[in-house]
Amino acid sequence: MDKDLLLEVKNLKTYFYTDEGVVRAVDGISFDIKKGETLGMIGESGCGKSVSALSIMRLISEPPGRIMGGEINFQGENLREKSEPEMRRIRGNEIAMVFQEPMTSLNPLLTIGDQIAEAIILHQKVDRREARFRVVEMLERVGMSSPERRAHQYPHQLSGGMRQRAMIGMALSCNPLLLIADEPTTALDVTIQAQILELMERFKKELEMALFLITHNLGVIAEVSDRVVLVYAGKTVEYADVISIFKRPRH
Repeated sequence: MDKDLLLEVKNLKTYFYTDEGVVRAVDGISFDIKKGETLGMIGESGCGKSVSALSIMRLISEPPGRIMGGEINFQGENLREKSEPEMRRIRGNEIAMVFQEPMTSLNPLLTIGDQIAEAIILHQKVDRREARFRVVEMLERVGMSSPERRAHQYPHQLSGGMRQRAMIGMALSCNPLLLIADEPTTALDVTIQAQILELMERFKKELEMALFLITHNLGVIAEVSDRVVLVYAGKTVEYADVISIFKRPRH
């Protein structure tokens, strides 16, 4: 096995069973991610990008969804064979995810600080006082002004860009090996988009982690990706380095 291989997805199939029939949201997607690289996934809305990410994290709701086939190998171990307690130790610790819309991903009843501290206490085994110190430190690192005050604020008190920074801070608080970013710049203005992408790229280098970036923005993909997987109707239709995708597209 390639020692630089971090994640390998083979022929992944995730279906949703509804009253109107079976929805094959992911129907044969394959790709891999090497340590320290950025893999971009692009495709139209509804093609299976987000479901692929949720499948990797084992966050598909059953019912109606179910991972029907394929392998999800992380550091040589198939995540499909892991128990739920084992997955809880991996989620947020070794693999972290920034979701598409921070306003619906953050708990409106808890402060930003409490939500980040929860992940730190769970995975880093530190007391609450040390966790609070790390929360403020992380909020400062992600570019939040007045981090101590922001830690005591609720999601609705922050702008969209600040909420996304908080989500990134939460995802990176335990120094993951892989960060999955599902359309992290959606609904943000162009200036804030650039700042968020720059922030993730900086942390990727600092933490020596891999980045799995999901988007339908070709400009973003061209700017930050090393390799690209193109998805259509739940299937991988093109998979190559970023230069080949843009210079010699086959789809």
